[in-house]
Amino acid sequence: MSAEARGTRWSRISPVRAVRSAFAHYTARFDPVTDPRLRRLLIYELVVVLMVTFGLSGLYSVLDLVSALLVPEPLADQTATLNAARSTHTWLDLAYQLLGVARLLAWALLPLVLLAHTGVGPRLVGLARDRPWRQAGRALLLTAVIGIPGLALYLGAVAAGVNLQVAASGLTETWWRPVVLVLSAVGNGAAEEILVVGYLLVRLRQIGVPPALALAGTALLRGSYHLYQGFGGGLGNLAMGLVFALWWMRTRSLWPLVLAHSLLDVLAFLGYALLAPHVTWL
Repeated sequence: MSAEARGTRWSRISPVRAVRSAFAHYTARFDPVTDPRLRRLLIYELVVVLMVTFGLSGLYSVLDLVSALLVPEPLADQTATLNAARSTHTWLDLAYQLLGVARLLAWALLPLVLLAHTGVGPRLVGLARDRPWRQAGRALLLTAVIGIPGLALYLGAVAAGVNLQVAASGLTETWWRPVVLVLSAVGNGAAEEILVVGYLLVRLRQIGVPPALALAGTALLRGSYHLYQGFGGGLGNLAMGLVFALWWMRTRSLWPLVLAHSLLDVLAFLGYALLAPHVTWL
């Protein structure tokens, strides 16, 4: 292959070209709202939805990070616990955990209900139930693309002292712990991808936000509500947000993102619960 041909081939797969292609597909599928009154209502809706879901979580995470920075103990010697036990009574703790899962599922369903009122159904937002094996294969690819570098980034950030130790499961060893961890992982995957990617990108397009700002906004939001883990957690999830948002802009396929996110969390939650007592670096 000649140098000129190689250069042409590279230009076709360059990151800039890929981003431009994603933006073109995104803008072609959704049109901005022209009615000023409806546009204002959508802006109000967007602000309220974020302030009762992940936007508020992002603000809490910023305060958690500030709090962690103010204590004398280095970040790498502190621990952020996910899926923490809420009660010493196992039946009461189970009830708390199930309520947490129910809240996540409500956060996933809320944007679908709101989008439906403006004519955007589940299929249009990317939840079409077709070619399940193909979507599962893409989910596995995304899991590898995000998971392996993400683990390396986490370990590097802890070693550099800019991230807390993350305990992915704080639940006691009970018969229901694996079930709750899987349900929590699925709830996280559904809530974050449907709301932060599908809903947010549709609404930002409808109110006239440029694609580049919409991409940056959804990625920054994802990074913000992971800052309780430290700077590494925020940066890693910001990168994940960029990849997932570009994927959706280009393909308008949401199931692979939901499945990949759920699988990443299942591996993290169950893997930590099983390996942490035996592996020191976790």
